[in-house]
Amino acid sequence: MLLTVGFDGTPAARQAAGIGRYTRELLSALSARSDPFAYRLYYAARGHLHGHLPELDDRFRVRALPLSDRMLNVIWQRARIPLPVQVAAGRFDVFHSPDFSLPPTGRAPSVLTIHDLAFMRVPECTVPSLRSYLMRVVPRAAKRATAILTVSENTRRDVVELLDVPEEKVTTVYEGVLSSFRETPDGEQTDGAVGTRPFILAVGTLEPRKNYERILEAYALARDRGVDHELIVAGAPGWLFTPVYDRVRRLKLGNLVRFVTPSDVELLRLYRAADACVYASLYEGFGLPALEALACGCPLLCGNTSSLPEVVGDAALLCNPYDVGDLADALVRLLGDTELRARLRQAGPRQAAQFSWARCAEETVEVYCRAAGYG
Repeated sequence: MLLTVGFDGTPAARQAAGIGRYTRELLSALSARSDPFAYRLYYAARGHLHGHLPELDDRFRVRALPLSDRMLNVIWQRARIPLPVQVAAGRFDVFHSPDFSLPPTGRAPSVLTIHDLAFMRVPECTVPSLRSYLMRVVPRAAKRATAILTVSENTRRDVVELLDVPEEKVTTVYEGVLSSFRETPDGEQTDGAVGTRPFILAVGTLEPRKNYERILEAYALARDRGVDHELIVAGAPGWLFTPVYDRVRRLKLGNLVRFVTPSDVELLRLYRAADACVYASLYEGFGLPALEALACGCPLLCGNTSSLPEVVGDAALLCNPYDVGDLADALVRLLGDTELRARLRQAGPRQAAQFSWARCAEETVEVYCRAAGYG
């Protein structure tokens, strides 16, 4: 069986984190398989590329379009010009869009990845213009798609409930974690990269959904109760990030909170050197930083909302991310209980071992085949 898959690789090239990472790792894992498939991949190449395409084998024919992602969005989503995606990708048997929206695919079946419905569940945490756009585009794409992939059971339930999609149309395919997060190099030194002071790590883009203002409030309370750790925030500025810096100033934490934008290698060192990681996001479709912390054996304090409990299982200490007092109590407990931290350091890698990009690719291929009528 030779199945030809059309694929929008734009997120891999245009986005550094989040959906960009999902797309790159899925493509790498698909390329590592020996399926008798051909891939027709295109990406919007005009303008600054924040990500990159991974190395792919010769089954992938890659086409760089002399257009920006914004222009493709205008053509297919805003103006809704019925220009078939085959013009960009070539002929295919099934098409996969990994980023919420679908271009016109003619009569060909399509697979759509919906990562989360945060714009519906926590609309106050979404850029208003983006929310307005997604409210138009995502329901339309979900209706048109032959099959929908979600990255957690929580998002699958949201899609069925909020978008009124038949359950049989939606399949959960979990994300994975890079093997490098599972491996601790012999004799690795971390002090030179992060300093010698004990620290707590928080990971994620500076935006309202990541809940940094409450995390900072809880950190200040924990310091009043004897916690003597620095807080390192690893994340680039996103939407509405200035209130995070304002909160640091109001709480007089300027010399105790450090903001960094680490490379993957530097982030690994931070996970491995931290006494604890706090990931108290208000809503996640999956929550990859939480899984990365577990894989590295970093004791994790995690929010108890959305997909996070199903991802971390019993390998993290859960708290109510909306309750500053509960966050502070959990942080004090985690840093003060050496036995708890030791248990979580052992449980984390075991929990993370259940998730892999190879498995993600295998289950994604199964959905391709079903959508194309091959299984």
